Amino acid sequence: MSAPAPGWEVVIGLETHAQLSTCSKMFSGAATAFGAPPNRQACAVDLALPGVLPVPNRGAVERAIRFGLAVGGSIAPRSVFARKNYFYPDLPKGYQISQYELPVVLGGTLRIETAAGGKTIRLTRAHLEEDAGKSLHEDFHGATGIDLNRAGTPLLEIVTEPDMASAEEALAYARALHALVRWIDICDGNMQEGSFRCDANVSVRRAGDPKLGTRCEIKNLNSFRFLEQAIRYEAARQVELIEAGGAVRQETRLYDPDRGETRSMRSKEDAHDYRYFPDPDLPPLEVAPSWIEEVARSMPELPPAKRRRYQEEWGLSPYDAATLTQSLEFALYFERTVERLAGDRAADAKLAANWMTGELAAALNRSAIEIPAAPVSAGGFALLLGRIRDNTISGKIAKEVFEAMWSGEAAGDQAADEIIARRGLRQITDSGELAGIVDAVIAANPAQVAEFRAGKDKAFNFLVGQAMKATRGKGNPAQLTALLRERIGRS
Repeated sequence: MSAPAPGWEVVIGLETHAQLSTCSKMFSGAATAFGAPPNRQACAVDLALPGVLPVPNRGAVERAIRFGLAVGGSIAPRSVFARKNYFYPDLPKGYQISQYELPVVLGGTLRIETAAGGKTIRLTRAHLEEDAGKSLHEDFHGATGIDLNRAGTPLLEIVTEPDMASAEEALAYARALHALVRWIDICDGNMQEGSFRCDANVSVRRAGDPKLGTRCEIKNLNSFRFLEQAIRYEAARQVELIEAGGAVRQETRLYDPDRGETRSMRSKEDAHDYRYFPDPDLPPLEVAPSWIEEVARSMPELPPAKRRRYQEEWGLSPYDAATLTQSLEFALYFERTVERLAGDRAADAKLAANWMTGELAAALNRSAIEIPAAPVSAGGFALLLGRIRDNTISGKIAKEVFEAMWSGEAAGDQAADEIIARRGLRQITDSGELAGIVDAVIAANPAQVAEFRAGKDKAFNFLVGQAMKATRGKGNPAQLTALLRERIGRS
């Protein structure tokens, strides 16, 4: 199915579970490392053995505070943990410890950008909770295994208002949120490992109708592509159902990526079905103003502020500023590069931005890695750009040097100089040598010289190319261009 027909509106709200980057669980000291053998990271508290008591993880609370500050939300001075009651084989207690009426973070906003322009998405809340275990079906015949390693893993559930009106907006929000939780270092964002997963609440209504339609919740979308595909399909399914005379039933659905469709999982529960009540084993969570201030002092410069600074102080375009702040690591690599260049800050920033959004970004994509794993250090990258700026090499030769650095021909901050020396790539800037080359090119190409004198600029480009070829790409392009114009006699 494609997007819904004209005359319909899609209304989307997202609930995102971000696994917090603590070493231990939400209410126990068990480890949270991914990939351990089944049930090796489940302690007595996670197993709900008689007599055990939960103890909140201070690091998880601190990460929730960081998130609240980052989105401009309100940090509750007093929040409450509640028991969310439901039965499932991988939930030993028979309830999940979560937050309901009094969450740790209320409100906040997140700005997104799409092809249609910018939009602010309102956040309803962000609350702390523990994850459930995992049911294993694939390795068992006629039975199901239970792995409780994830039981008790700390999560921050981030809930939006129904502010998104298309799959594109939902995708932009999910990407922006993913980037933010990684930026402020509260979640590693690894979707393959389940560290960041979304539930999408989707409904449709006639265009202009203020009343919301019946929503369906699509659970556990663990890739951006699946999120977009699932929303598109579900919106189109609901419109088709209504236009055929049917009615949308409030339910939980799963997305099948192999068939590209959503399927009914169960009727959708409402909050009262879970019989929430305050957990008697956990006192209210109190967050003092001094703790919030302490966390605020440790916060990194956030992406909007960094983008503004790049534009206002360094003269970068909005596009360059946005691209360079795609992740904190990418932005810091850029800043370290500019600092090492140590020349005219605006000119250095523009040169570094051009190369990072061009050659460096392309190399990262080809290698399917992110900037922390790049084989070229920021210091080495800065030295390469410095050699363009001081005319040691041309921009074209610099690309050859960069490829050699990326492939490991030389390593470290001095790699560019080693490769330039080893390959004999230093640019020819001697005016006498270049003049001799220009005279030879003019003598060998009288027809093109005549065409240029007659006003055909394409002929001049040919002559410049011949001069560069004669220098094996090492001639200074600006000097060669000036000498050709001087010798031919047309300004």
